[in-house]
Amino acid sequence: MSGAAPGPGSGSSPAACRFAHYFVLCGIDADSGLEPDELAVLYQWLEADRHGKSQDAANTTSGENFDQSPLRRTFKSKVLAHYPENIEWNPFDQDAVNMLCMPKGLSFRTQTDNKDPQFHSFIITREDGSRTYGFVLTFYEEVTSKQICTAMQTLYQMHNAEHYSSVYASSSCSMDSLASSTDEGDTTSLLKLQRYNSYDISRDTLYVSKSICLITPLPFMQACKKFLIQLYKAVTSQQPPPLPLESYIHNILYEVPLPPPGRSLKFYGVYEPVICQRPGPNELPLSDYPLREAFELLGLENLVQVFTCVLLEMQILLYSQDYQRLMTVAEGITTLLFPFQWQHVYVPILPASLLHFLDAPVPYLMGLQSKEGTDRSKLELPQEANLCFVDIDNHFIELPEEFPQFPNKVDFIQELSEVLLQFGIPPEGSLHCSESATKLKNLVLKDLVNDKKNGNVSTHNISMYELLKGNETIARLQALAKRTGVTVEKMDLSASLSEKEKDLKLQCEEAELRDYQLNVQLREVFANRFTQMFADYEAFVIQTAQDMESWLTNREQMQNFDKASFLSDQPEPYLPFLSRFIETQMFATFIDNKIMSQWEEKDSLLRVFDSRIEKIRLYNVRAPTLRTSIYQKCSTLKEAGEVFRQRLSAVDIVAPEPHDFCAERQVDTQSIEQRLMKMDHTAIHPHLLDMKIGQGKYEQGFFPKLQSDVLATGPTNNNRWVSRSATAQRRKDRLRQHSEHIGLDNDLREKYMQEARSLGKNLRQPKLSDLSPAVIAQTNCKFVEGLLKECRMKTKRMLVEKMGHEAVELGHGEANITGLEENTLIASLCDLLERIWSHGLQIKQGKSALWSHLIQFQDREEKQEHLAESPVALGPERRKSDSGVMLPTLRVSLIQDMRHIQNMSEIKTDVGRARAWIRLSLEKKLLSQHLKQLLSNQPLTKKLYKRYAFLRCEEEREQFLYHLLSLNAVDYFCFTSVFTTIMIPYRSVIIPIKKLSNAIITSNPWICVSGELGDTGVMQIPKNLLEMTFECQNLGKLTTVQIGHDNSGLLAKWLVDCVMVRNEITGHTYRFPCGRWLGKGIDDGSLERILIGELMTSVADEDLVKQCRTPPQQKSPTSARRLSITSLTGKTTKPNAGQIQEGIGEAVNNIVKHFHKPEKERGSLTVLLCGENGLVVALEQVFHHGFKSARIFHKNVFIWDFIEKAVAYFETTDQILDNEDDVLIQKSSCKTFCHYVNAINTAPRNIGKDGKFQILVCLGTRDRLLPQWIPLLAECPAITRMYEESALLRDRMTVNSLIRILQTIQDFTIVLEGSLIKGVDV
Repeated sequence: MSGAAPGPGSGSSPAACRFAHYFVLCGIDADSGLEPDELAVLYQWLEADRHGKSQDAANTTSGENFDQSPLRRTFKSKVLAHYPENIEWNPFDQDAVNMLCMPKGLSFRTQTDNKDPQFHSFIITREDGSRTYGFVLTFYEEVTSKQICTAMQTLYQMHNAEHYSSVYASSSCSMDSLASSTDEGDTTSLLKLQRYNSYDISRDTLYVSKSICLITPLPFMQACKKFLIQLYKAVTSQQPPPLPLESYIHNILYEVPLPPPGRSLKFYGVYEPVICQRPGPNELPLSDYPLREAFELLGLENLVQVFTCVLLEMQILLYSQDYQRLMTVAEGITTLLFPFQWQHVYVPILPASLLHFLDAPVPYLMGLQSKEGTDRSKLELPQEANLCFVDIDNHFIELPEEFPQFPNKVDFIQELSEVLLQFGIPPEGSLHCSESATKLKNLVLKDLVNDKKNGNVSTHNISMYELLKGNETIARLQALAKRTGVTVEKMDLSASLSEKEKDLKLQCEEAELRDYQLNVQLREVFANRFTQMFADYEAFVIQTAQDMESWLTNREQMQNFDKASFLSDQPEPYLPFLSRFIETQMFATFIDNKIMSQWEEKDSLLRVFDSRIEKIRLYNVRAPTLRTSIYQKCSTLKEAGEVFRQRLSAVDIVAPEPHDFCAERQVDTQSIEQRLMKMDHTAIHPHLLDMKIGQGKYEQGFFPKLQSDVLATGPTNNNRWVSRSATAQRRKDRLRQHSEHIGLDNDLREKYMQEARSLGKNLRQPKLSDLSPAVIAQTNCKFVEGLLKECRMKTKRMLVEKMGHEAVELGHGEANITGLEENTLIASLCDLLERIWSHGLQIKQGKSALWSHLIQFQDREEKQEHLAESPVALGPERRKSDSGVMLPTLRVSLIQDMRHIQNMSEIKTDVGRARAWIRLSLEKKLLSQHLKQLLSNQPLTKKLYKRYAFLRCEEEREQFLYHLLSLNAVDYFCFTSVFTTIMIPYRSVIIPIKKLSNAIITSNPWICVSGELGDTGVMQIPKNLLEMTFECQNLGKLTTVQIGHDNSGLLAKWLVDCVMVRNEITGHTYRFPCGRWLGKGIDDGSLERILIGELMTSVADEDLVKQCRTPPQQKSPTSARRLSITSLTGKTTKPNAGQIQEGIGEAVNNIVKHFHKPEKERGSLTVLLCGENGLVVALEQVFHHGFKSARIFHKNVFIWDFIEKAVAYFETTDQILDNEDDVLIQKSSCKTFCHYVNAINTAPRNIGKDGKFQILVCLGTRDRLLPQWIPLLAECPAITRMYEESALLRDRMTVNSLIRILQTIQDFTIVLEGSLIKGVDV
């Protein structure tokens, strides 16, 4: 709570250890009378602005909504009193407390309405993240002011007149579904209206709501609830309380201490003692909200899903008619996050006047009160793309798209189900939660039973018989009594009732104990999941800074956690969730706290978590099970429950009972006194205060006006717990003073600390108090700054991860980003863009703000198409070749890319379309350009967005587009790799070398394009047409092209330079170099060739590539190299023996590295085998070294000729060896070798001799046979005839070295692309 300056009665330092900080009374101010709620007026102003209406129209009503009956309108409540006046370290925020005590303002009722008291709690999160808890009991008091009753009657007369005149007219409603819903339909007749919604001063009694509230530093919800209910009971009881109410309020404010960690506390309310307990320093932190209710309200499955959304820091909106349900679910779920903490906006109860908070473009957890009968479809929420909507009352949740499941979800739910069933709770939850909904009513009924009267407002007593009339036992007693002539009405039931009271009290205490035990067990199960998942987290924390100052100063530039290594160490099923979770702010803060623990006292949650991990290590001695996905149940349930039971059974801190309690409880007092002898903390009991005569006067049904002077300050005498807390405070002061002098100016240090700890947070907790339009505008400025900062950090992270540190610094090395991480970062970027487009939004169609904007832009552009062409930019380059054949330019068009997405039947939602469009634009390197074009239509932007929206802040918008432009420096395949089943149009062009080839060919050519996801099959190319388009299912990244012809006609020979293939959606163009002839009797006689592809870089991108020095992808074999191998020219320099051996080592090393990467991160194995610097090329160079004259009698000689001679020799000769085992092995190897070569020769394919050698190497590598075949060929007699003596194959040491190198890839399972070995049956 912030804002107020310290005032009188601010108390002394020990007050930090008080159980409660403030007691507050809220209600109607009789002097001011009925005032419309100013916040409601402000809200109407904001809504008018949102819908583009004039503010004057909004102001004319001055908060008077004549459509609503006066009893249902919002009137201003006030803080009538609060004690003490102020506390220095927790200043009293009057506006926030008033708003949260009475979120709906004052409520009025008549004697015909339900006036049951209602309990709810709230939380105020300060800007520094610390929290204060409020516990409120709202009840109804009779209005005694004649002025207010008259005002209400006048309002009703105006309302009836207004409603009668418009009963048949159609009424317009803006956003009433969010703020309020009209209580009467338009068709309601005036007669019905007057009968059921009227107030007559002469006939009706008017009641108004009043709230009593305790504000505490810790969430002792049950204890505060009991204390407040006892206060209420004292107010409504026939008999005045034993002491004036001031005694009890003074006692809880000044004399009841906070129980120290690991202790329990017993203090006294008006009628009975209250016990609370606080977990020890090594236990899970305090949580007093019953998780049973949260699980009953949502059901187990739904709760785990919402819990996952909270972990991934999505926007979570809770929706319920009941404020306490909102708090129970919000606090329950955040409690289960241990050891992590929610780091963003947290407002479990959002007053109706603060709905503009939902416009916040940041992760939030908010609770919104629903009106009875308001349908979810009527809610106009600004942002829905990343929203988790939780309708608590209807047991229903809406999840965001692209939602990863929690690891081991099925086993996790099963374990939780077992715990719930032990306590008799159905895992599916209770749809209407009858038990939870009626708990307070039952409690109130119990109070009424105890008081033997109606505890609300009635002036007459009700007999016990009337209260219990529906009881079957009483009915049977009544029948028996009639027969015996006894009147039940007059029967003295006091003895039996006292027994029943004891039973009921025992049942309540037992139920409370079971709730506590269930809380402990459920939290242990959740904590155990994180302990298992992050048991090794410490090994991946990067601690580079030597001191805290340097770490804080450079925090933003530093990587604190080795994410890639951590993910590679995790079980595969965990990765979708973990890859996103480790990007969250709560995880970053957790790691920051770990690093800070080197220099500061360890964070309490971190300390408990680390101790649990240590325990696991002791039990398992670094068991390998930690890295498997095998589910491990929680083993500490019994132990945790036992600690709790022991603490409750041995109360540590006891406040003695008041002196003037009756003598019959002396036995209890003696036992308490005996226990007190062992106590080291004792609180003063409630006692008579020094009050003026006549004050503290009791009047049944009315909360008395409290005497301020006795409640404003605490006692002057210090008891033991006060002095002890003062000592602790002095110790803290010394530590603080020491920390101020460690070498860094304190103000600067604080600035660094706050910046470091809020890194990634766009805005800290928004204030609930000052809500003027100026403050709202300032808040939105902070949102804009935060969004820009987040965009800068995200794009920087994407660039660094994609390039890899080595590539950036040294100009080489492989990108170290994993496919999973890349997908996570892109999903995060999509989420950021949706939040930016949702900020300040006025008009939205559908759930995606970005797609809504795009659609409206598209509509406007298409309407103008008949006047002028829609904006089109030509592609940055035209693909030309020597032959002059080229790919036609692919036009760049925002609208065209939208149409591609709209044509994808696989995507069903607007959110999905927006994300697909972002991915496509990013892959095409057009995201920044497209968004700039979208925002260039200023009239549309002004129509869609409010003045303060991010997209209307010109300077920030330009910086934002610049940050997105930087992503063009790297290649993404985020569209191609995700939408794998869509149909994609491709365009291919075959480019011949016309100088050497025929201008026209008579044969029938064909082509087959293959990619990582499949191939097209053989497609016939129309004669003499070098260009064709075709459509097929997404092939992924293209890898190979098979091209050939049937050799028919006179002009059949064809010299192909290369083949170009382009994906017409993404614009990716691949070049497949050939530089070889296709035809019989020329080159190696091949009628078909397998070409290896390379992705072309656009001219515009080349400059960026040069700047960032990122290495290009590995190329396929060049024409020049191929021509030299086949000796078509002798001009190219041949590699020497050293270079060839180095090439073999490099090729094999690349394959080994390929298999050491996670499966999803591996590139194309085909390129490593058949591309430039691939294994086939390296072995070709080995076989070409020392090869005798390439031409014999004007005929080309190829490696395959040598292979065939070797086969002929093996098939006709039985070799003689000394060792029989060697004979068997060699015979087997010879037989296998001959079988493979013959299978390749007899395959129904017109492959040339070089192509056959490539297939042989690929098959030998796959089947681990190359190390057996090389020595056979080296010892074959044909080698002496075909190779010179200096050849590498004739050197025994080189051959043995080659065998050893090839054996290193035998451990891997090699799967060959189908296009490489098609038709070869081995």
